[in-house]
Amino acid sequence: MATRKDPTPTSSLNEVLTIEQREVEGLSQGTIVRRRFFRHRGAMAAMIFLGLLVILIYSSIGFELFGLTIPGWYPNTYLQRFDIALPGGAPTWVLPFNFGPFPFGQDEIGRDIFALVMRGAQQSIVVMVTYGVVAGILGILVGAIAGFYRGWVDSVLMRFTDVIIIIPFLILAAVIGRATGGLGAFVLAIALGLFGWTALARLVRGEFLGLREREFVDAARVAGASNPHILFRHILPNAMGVVIVAISLLMSGAILTEAALSFLGVGIQAPDVSLGQILNQYQGAFSTRPWLFWWPGLFIIAIALCVNFIGDGLRDAFDPRQRRMPGKHGPYRQVFGAMVGNFGGGGRYDTDREDAEKADVVEVSYADDELRKESD
Repeated sequence: MATRKDPTPTSSLNEVLTIEQREVEGLSQGTIVRRRFFRHRGAMAAMIFLGLLVILIYSSIGFELFGLTIPGWYPNTYLQRFDIALPGGAPTWVLPFNFGPFPFGQDEIGRDIFALVMRGAQQSIVVMVTYGVVAGILGILVGAIAGFYRGWVDSVLMRFTDVIIIIPFLILAAVIGRATGGLGAFVLAIALGLFGWTALARLVRGEFLGLREREFVDAARVAGASNPHILFRHILPNAMGVVIVAISLLMSGAILTEAALSFLGVGIQAPDVSLGQILNQYQGAFSTRPWLFWWPGLFIIAIALCVNFIGDGLRDAFDPRQRRMPGKHGPYRQVFGAMVGNFGGGGRYDTDREDAEKADVVEVSYADDELRKESD
């Protein structure tokens, strides 16, 4: 019987190949997703920055909640008018920490730009959250029902979705904003959300079409579970990763949509304030008094980018093809360390290098191959 010796470092190889399994052993899917998200530096930085931004926006000039006015620490409001402090209404902020009475400057009638920007940012956040909730609920319901029941239910719901999709959203949003912009940010966001669910519905439908054929759905049917129970207790939790990521992207788009509508004059109307409205009012002063244009634009970009980064982190955390595990050292790092160890690396990978040097010997029998051929 002929044998050959294959110096394959099986102990080191097996150790590297089972890193992923060992690191997620005993962890629930929620724990794995949470740890992946917390390890996403961009998403965590964006979440911290957005949290600080929200605290600044709502604590500075205060806000109203169910008719109750909660005051802020900033003495001025967005409705007050003051005497011009500096020529041209220039900002009184002297770097680094001498803010003065009007840190963002004043407009031509003496209004405080800081208070205006904070009020506009509050409106943008209200639109973002409300739009995300309304569009998310409608998109999940329509997509889930269409994907689960299929047949004529799927055809009717998807044809209705197609009718809404073929209408340019900006034109539709302009009509909605013209009709509801004067009623406030909350009503405007609800009206926009009633027509902004179509992309999410198609995405959820595709997920449900695949998940409804899985074994756990068949097991639930055999156990006597009803269709609504299977729909919302078994299939929907398995599709929540895609849903959460899609809703986060819808929310960032809602900020830009509201700013665009207000910039065009068909969004939130005076005497209320929005960031797009501020840009529209002071666009002619960009060359002479740029601070009137910089601050609202900066807050729009900052909020939208933070939400997008958070959505990117959620996408990576929920992605089942993500190879970075939530343990202390991921497989890529350990594989790299094992490879470096063979070329003189050190540190915590010395054991991998020693295993590779003391390679196990694998004996391969050619007689077995000959017997297999004869049996065939």
